[in-house]
Amino acid sequence: MRTLTRVSAHVVVAPDSFKGSLAAPDVAAALEAGVRAAAPSARVTSLPLADGGEGSLAALAAAWGVPQRPVSTVDALGRPTTAHWAMSPDGRTGVVELAQASGLPAVADVQPPQPLAAHTRGTGALAAAVLEAGVEEVIVCLGGSASTDGGAGLLTGLGVRVLDGRGVPVQDGGAGVAEAASLDLSGLHPRAREVRWRVAVDVSNPLTGEHGAAAVFGPQKGAEPGDVAFLDEALARWAGVLERATGRAVRGLPGGGAAGGVPVALVAVLGATVERGIDLVSRAVGLPAALEDADLVITGEGRFDAQSVHGKVPDGVARAAAASDRHPPVVVVAGQVDLPQSQTRASGFRAAISLASGPATLDELLADAPRRLTEVAAAVTALVLGPEV
Repeated sequence: MRTLTRVSAHVVVAPDSFKGSLAAPDVAAALEAGVRAAAPSARVTSLPLADGGEGSLAALAAAWGVPQRPVSTVDALGRPTTAHWAMSPDGRTGVVELAQASGLPAVADVQPPQPLAAHTRGTGALAAAVLEAGVEEVIVCLGGSASTDGGAGLLTGLGVRVLDGRGVPVQDGGAGVAEAASLDLSGLHPRAREVRWRVAVDVSNPLTGEHGAAAVFGPQKGAEPGDVAFLDEALARWAGVLERATGRAVRGLPGGGAAGGVPVALVAVLGATVERGIDLVSRAVGLPAALEDADLVITGEGRFDAQSVHGKVPDGVARAAAASDRHPPVVVVAGQVDLPQSQTRASGFRAAISLASGPATLDELLADAPRRLTEVAAAVTALVLGPEV
């Protein structure tokens, strides 16, 4: 490894959350503490990240240094709740995280689950509040959805009427989408088509079929086999309604199955672009620019495995580092590492280091994560950057 003086060194800390234990800003803080302990004179840039799913709002707000703004809305079953959004420091970009209003954990208390009734109308109301703030673009981060409504509820929250064959508004949820025949766009929020919409996804699944929203993610939301078949047919019908109403083809949209099919509605009606979540979040917080003069990059997540190198945060960080002029070494710190060293290095990482110092369960590791993160970050920094002169 090359040896650099700590005085001139620039270390970028860019981790994901350790799900179930630490949010990304907390992971970043622990890693930063380790870097500063080993290299007091180094410049440290802390950029908590997310892959476009749950935690993306917190990561962006922390990186921007802005508060999360509360909005009164409804959850995926129509019950009153409070959700949050964030605005970039320049006031141009608003960030909405679907899980805030329409997430699965918020309706887990309702048993049995209601996969046909769950909807995204609360996220639509949240997005409407963002539009009222005067932003120029809206980033919608998907993931953790409780619903399979193809984004019909989100459109409803923005003023669209989804009508059945008699011209009557359909009920919320996948059950209502199954009855959809047309759209009434006359009540769409007046600013909805004035802004740029960007959709962050962390999966590439299509809308329908064996790899679609209902088949792959429906069971996680309580859908039985009969419900899955019903919802898959409903989403196919919904795609036809959207295409006839807008003239935009969405049936084969890559990532269209994310969050129960929400991207197809945003693309069809609002002309949204669908982007890989980690890339979108990375650009939004300024990761590419930070990497241009970085000497070391430390990223991390709860478990580093084969999925980590296919669109998750460590993969995005490694690709961004490889694309920079400096090509700084990237080290992963994780609760557990389940990827062979050869595959780790082939995927663009200098090393992947587990927090485990001996046999332990993942829960045990995560409970002691802040202290161990700091210790490991200090050791990595000292090893890569070398002695201070």
